[in-house]
Amino acid sequence: MWIKAESLQRGGAFKMRGAYNRLAQIPATERHRGVVAFSSGNHAQGVARAAALLGMPATIVMPADAPKVKLNATAALGAEIVTYDRHNESREAIAARIATERGAPLVPSFDDVDVVEGQGTAGLEIAEQLGRAPTRIVTPCGGGGLAAGLALALPESQVFVAEPQYWDDMGRSLVAGEILEVPADAPYSACDALLTRRVADMTFGTLHAAGAKGVWASEVEVRAAMRFAFKLGLVVEPGGAAALAAWLAGKIDDKEGTTVIVCSGGNVDPDAFADVLKGQD
Repeated sequence: MWIKAESLQRGGAFKMRGAYNRLAQIPATERHRGVVAFSSGNHAQGVARAAALLGMPATIVMPADAPKVKLNATAALGAEIVTYDRHNESREAIAARIATERGAPLVPSFDDVDVVEGQGTAGLEIAEQLGRAPTRIVTPCGGGGLAAGLALALPESQVFVAEPQYWDDMGRSLVAGEILEVPADAPYSACDALLTRRVADMTFGTLHAAGAKGVWASEVEVRAAMRFAFKLGLVVEPGGAAALAAWLAGKIDDKEGTTVIVCSGGNVDPDAFADVLKGQD
């Protein structure tokens, strides 16, 4: 079993890949208008960092209860932060209004071809680093951008999407053959990066066509995976540890071939991470 440590990527998560690929498509003559995005944190940092590298202003709509480490890191990159109440307000509507007012493109976190293809470069790297495509790849999944990108980049590999318990809408959708939303009463999860109520038609369609399968991980399993990763020298946030958690819990049949686990991000609140390491479940 191999771990693809996207927690070591620029910005602490894989999101830099898709964000930069999307923003790089914007003509230089239009970049002064900036970009608008919505995110709980990792996509926010990816867009903010890519925008800074390309000399573009960025406005990010983020939930008011997002981890402070993600809010502060995004602001430190020069982005304008607009907060909202995730329980009573629509981040999509807020971001769309701002984009319209400023004439700036809206960069979604997963429902975008350029974003998905950018995330897929992680798959190209995996094949290059291993010298071959793995038998299977297990990846955390929120909206499905990374998972869809990996499925496109590694068509020979079996893709497993790992989601938080009760938020496994992609996994359930793949079984049903149609998109199923997360129930309104789903309990909150520490895997904030993966809490997406509805996946995109594009990401679902890509994963369904690829024959992807879904697994879920409980909060206890996620915390155990974070401690396991730390023993390997990796700091992994809850959402980033979902795939590793599912594998450690024995939910992946890996008796044959090569398995790659994606640890997708490492932007975790220091105090919360310290509690996890102490075993305070």
